[in-house]
Amino acid sequence: MTHRILIVDDDLHIREVIRVALRKAGMSVAEARDGKEALTRFADEPPDLIVLDIGMPEFDGLDVCREIRKSSDVPILFLSARDEEIDRILGLEIGGDDYVTKPFSPRELVARVNVILRRLAPRKAGTRTETGALSRGHLSVDPEQHVAAFAGEPLRLTAIEFGILRAFLTRPTAVFNREQIMSAAYQLNIQVSDRTIDSHIRNIRAKLAAVNCDNVIETVHGVGFKLGRCEQQA
Repeated sequence: MTHRILIVDDDLHIREVIRVALRKAGMSVAEARDGKEALTRFADEPPDLIVLDIGMPEFDGLDVCREIRKSSDVPILFLSARDEEIDRILGLEIGGDDYVTKPFSPRELVARVNVILRRLAPRKAGTRTETGALSRGHLSVDPEQHVAAFAGEPLRLTAIEFGILRAFLTRPTAVFNREQIMSAAYQLNIQVSDRTIDSHIRNIRAKLAAVNCDNVIETVHGVGFKLGRCEQQA
C-alpha cells in the first residue's frame, strides 16, 4: 500500500526537499502552499498523514490543525522554524502527533513519518500481536486494527491518545508517572512537558465523557495517573 502524504508549507524549497525524500521512501505526495489550500486538498482527497508547517501567513498550521480535528484524526507532523517550547506544546496539545524543527534532516523526517504510519497500520490478515485486543469495563482497544471503542461506540483518537490508552490497558492496575506515559506515547525521543501530557489526558477524558464515561483515567495525586473502572455513568 502506497501512503499518500500532504505537505503544507509556504516555502517552495522546503516542499521540494520533503517531496523528494518521501517519494524516495515510496510514498505519494500532494502539496499545498498555504492553510486554505491545505483544507481544500484535504477535503478533496484525505491523505494518510499531513506534514504541516506552523508559521504560514494568515491561516497558519495551528489553525489548519484545529479545523481538521473537528472532523478527522489524520496524523499530523508539525514543522516549525522556531524551537520554542510554546510551539511544541501548543502543536501537540491541539492534536499534533509529532514535531520537527527547521532546519531538519530529510532522513529524520521520513523516519518520523514512518513511525507514525506504523503505529496506525493494521496487521496483515491471519497474524497476531503479542498483546491482542485489550479491554476493561466497557472500554476496548485493538492494537492490531488501531481501533478503540466504548460500549460499542467508536472513539476517534489521535495516535498519541491511542498510545496512552493502550499503555494503561496493558498494565491496568499500574500507576503511571508522566515520564512513563511520555515513553509509551512518543516512540521517538521527543521532549514534551508535563503540561502536554496533562493536555492529552484531558482530551482523552473529554472524548470518553462524550460517550457517557467519567471514570476512564484516575488521578493519583503526587504520582500520576491510573486506569479507572471504564464504566458508563449511572
